[in-house]
Amino acid sequence: MFMCWRSRIRPGPADRESARHTQMQQHTPAAFKTHENILRASAEGEDALTFQLLPQICGKRPSKIGAVDGNMADSMPFKGITKPAHDGFDFWKLWHGWPQRYIDCPMTDSAEHNASPFQSSEHVEDTIDFGYRNVPRGQKKTMVREVFESVAGKYDIMNDVMSLGIHRVWKRIFVGMLNPRPNMKLLDLAGGTGDITFGWLRAGGGPAILSDINAAMLSVGRDRAIKAGLIGKIEVCVVDAEAIPLPDCSVDRVTIAFGLRNCTDKLAVLREARRVLKPGGRFFCLEFSQVEIAALAPIYDLWSFQVLPKMGQIIAKDSESYQYLAESIRMFPDQETLAQMMRDAGLEQVQYRNLSGGIAAIHSGWRL
Repeated sequence: MFMCWRSRIRPGPADRESARHTQMQQHTPAAFKTHENILRASAEGEDALTFQLLPQICGKRPSKIGAVDGNMADSMPFKGITKPAHDGFDFWKLWHGWPQRYIDCPMTDSAEHNASPFQSSEHVEDTIDFGYRNVPRGQKKTMVREVFESVAGKYDIMNDVMSLGIHRVWKRIFVGMLNPRPNMKLLDLAGGTGDITFGWLRAGGGPAILSDINAAMLSVGRDRAIKAGLIGKIEVCVVDAEAIPLPDCSVDRVTIAFGLRNCTDKLAVLREARRVLKPGGRFFCLEFSQVEIAALAPIYDLWSFQVLPKMGQIIAKDSESYQYLAESIRMFPDQETLAQMMRDAGLEQVQYRNLSGGIAAIHSGWRL
């Protein structure tokens, strides 16, 4: 796949000055002699005429050159022009040399045409959203880790402020849906400071793994577990949710609460969650979602983008991290899209429940 500037390309004076034709093979001498005036470097905008007269110059063969307008990937006349025709005529020898600043169009892997102006010198780097910004995919994990290292010490306080305490209600509903049992084992992904893990144990659940990719967040969670007298029932592990270091079919429940939106490869997380679940096990995700009550939307936006960053600056001395958190919520898939992603990952009987008019939602799916 390649990308091109979508406006019509018009060579400027500097571009015309540098344009040159290479020596042309004499396939149809009479035609070349008759029209030799159009085969020199164009200084008066004669390129369009060159395109019109190509069928006469090249005989009856179908033209392999078309006017450049719009998306060249969809322009049939350009397909295959990176290779000479069957009789040896090379259409690249008509190239006038459009300015490289307009074009980033790698069209062939052949070394023969590496100098083609349609071909970029490097592949386009894969990017991913980080809030409203696009960043190189390989950098997102580091950037997210830095955000949570910055807010770890004030994370629980800010959760109360951000949600006006409603997140505690959402989490109680979430833990209740897990249906904890003493003989069940929980893997809590992106578990942070431990709210879901602690709720699981207090509701009668069995052994739990509190995991997060961020050691600073886990440190807060471990200290809380010690104070609550729960540390003996918990394994605390630094874990990348996209590559869980557990064997297949090893846990009964996998949870992730307010963490999936920060993951780089969300589908990989969902596949890994299914892999480590035992048959009959269930995955649960609690996450901010798309507001479904129209009257709430403007109030929610005002709260998210005007109030929260200011509170973050006052309480955590960090407005930028809370700006990112608000943006990441808006970039997260809506309820139906996430449900389909879970199905694509192999989870079955997928369903979701909206909380507070869709401000948050609980998704669940089984490994059967």
